[in-house]
Amino acid sequence: MTSEKLIKGQLLISEPSIIGDVSFNRSVILLADHDKEGSVGFIINKPLKYTIHDLVPEIDSKFRIYNGGPVEQDNLYFIHNVPELIPNSVEISNGIYWGGDFESAKELINEGIINKNNIRFFLGYSGWRDNQLETEMHANSWIVTTNIYKNKIIGKSPTHFWKDQIKELGGDYLIWSNAPENPYLN
Repeated sequence: MTSEKLIKGQLLISEPSIIGDVSFNRSVILLADHDKEGSVGFIINKPLKYTIHDLVPEIDSKFRIYNGGPVEQDNLYFIHNVPELIPNSVEISNGIYWGGDFESAKELINEGIINKNNIRFFLGYSGWRDNQLETEMHANSWIVTTNIYKNKIIGKSPTHFWKDQIKELGGDYLIWSNAPENPYLN
């Protein structure tokens, strides 16, 4: 279901017309916060070559790190669905939480209590100042949809996530689901 009203927890699907934008081409973003001052989200379908162990050696896990967006890419962020295990988490919506006590998360990952379906790590985030995201929506850069996966989105495979979202939209979007990522190279 598409929407024009922005509410945290929704998904922002990049329009197929965003070509050549390294950060947002074929991106699906979980909107983590939205208010009159601006918006914050995390790209959930762009894995990087790093694992959490590569960045935090004391975590004995190969959980993939994702490109959260172009802002503050030297900072690590995480979302999860286990607020009862990670204190000080902030609810985004639908049982998805942002951040919390990182030391607790590290211990629980190392103990095997938290798995890759419970937590996802990001370098950087996607951010917009007040009304910037709305302006981009009116310029047809984003499609806003309900997160039908709720807190299970954390474990979703990123491989064809954008393509699957475009297919679900149907109509004129169907043709784009099989288009090459860069049509100029076709």
